[in-house]
Amino acid sequence: MLRVTLRTKHQPQRRNFCFAKVINFLPARYQNVCSGSVTAFGYTRVFTPNKKDMQVSENLIELYSNQQTLFGRGSIDQLIPLLAANTQPTLLFCGRSFLNGPAWARLGAALNDQIIGYEIVSHEASPDEIDGWVRRWRGHVDRVVAIGGGSVLDAAKAFSAMMQHPLNTARYLEKVGDTPVQAVTLPLIAIPTTAGTGSEATQNAVVTDQQHIQVKASLRHPVFVPQVAILDPDLLKGAPNSVLASCAIDAFTHLFEAYLSRKGNLFTQQTALNGLRLFFKAWPDLNRDNERGDAAREAMMMASWLGGVCLSTAGLGVIHGIAGELGAIKPFHHGEVCGRLLFPFLDVLAETEHAEQQRLMAQLGQQLLPDDPAPPALALKAWIKQQAIVPFWLDGPTLSATDVDWIVSRANSKNGWISYDAPTLTEMIAAAWRIV
Repeated sequence: MLRVTLRTKHQPQRRNFCFAKVINFLPARYQNVCSGSVTAFGYTRVFTPNKKDMQVSENLIELYSNQQTLFGRGSIDQLIPLLAANTQPTLLFCGRSFLNGPAWARLGAALNDQIIGYEIVSHEASPDEIDGWVRRWRGHVDRVVAIGGGSVLDAAKAFSAMMQHPLNTARYLEKVGDTPVQAVTLPLIAIPTTAGTGSEATQNAVVTDQQHIQVKASLRHPVFVPQVAILDPDLLKGAPNSVLASCAIDAFTHLFEAYLSRKGNLFTQQTALNGLRLFFKAWPDLNRDNERGDAAREAMMMASWLGGVCLSTAGLGVIHGIAGELGAIKPFHHGEVCGRLLFPFLDVLAETEHAEQQRLMAQLGQQLLPDDPAPPALALKAWIKQQAIVPFWLDGPTLSATDVDWIVSRANSKNGWISYDAPTLTEMIAAAWRIV
């Protein structure tokens, strides 16, 4: 049983917030998400049919989304009323840049009245850091607010989940853990200040340990989707060009790989196409300080959220299959890593003989670049480079041959139609970075 309500609230100065709320009666295994509540999170789910119905669709999609999503310029101003409406011990996760920015200057005093403390996140959190936060705050926090980029949001999601789990974080991690996570977490309000990871809409929290076990992996469960997401495009204002571009190209790869996924169907492909159209609208103008810039940042914030929805439903591909392993040993910006790998992957796609990849790329070309006579993959590569606000793919760090071998031995093609062999993966990496 599903109930959907949509309400639009108008504010002066073009501050039109969209409040969307989706609630249904959860299956028993997804109930008791947090103490005293069985409707703390909202889900839209396509249930697996009976065997007699299996001919209907080969790939069935499960979509888990925020219970409440606020979208619009200035929508962060709704945070204080949300917190005040249900007072409880609340911990803030944020980045240093937020504390030094105009939103904190305007809201900080009122926000301080609603929280019991804060943790500053400056990089992808490690299992040890998450365990330390849990030891510090266990028994004192009932709700979490996260304001920042993907690393901040993922750290808060991991913390919220581990606060309700008895073992150390590493025991629950994909790839290396030995214990499944449970359907329990603290309520979380996620407010992204970058448009890239889409973490405010995903069911996984990325955790990275480059020192001890050398792994970049996720804690994953549908209930880890943040209860509330506040998407305020104005929070992107003032970000450096390199951050805007690197984050945006991460959103692109989420949409693009989900669009090409063998797990996808019409639902995910059309959702991804909607996000890719928004990316095309936004990419050239992200750093403009005018109405075009405002419209671009609004479009990219929406594209990023859609990317999070798409990756949670259809999965990702070889770009992230490589990037996840590289991130286990190198502190490179994840978005830039994905962007650097995107271009050699497009070269590979331009020569593909796989019928489904050809069909999807032809459809993509017709939708996004209908007048370009070049093969869709090459046309896409050229357009992204020509319209970029900064050439993030130039110069940059290096990798050693040992690094490449380590990455390739662990990388995979995830949900792509083709499982690429080690020589192809090596060629992609060598095209993206200088090997020394």
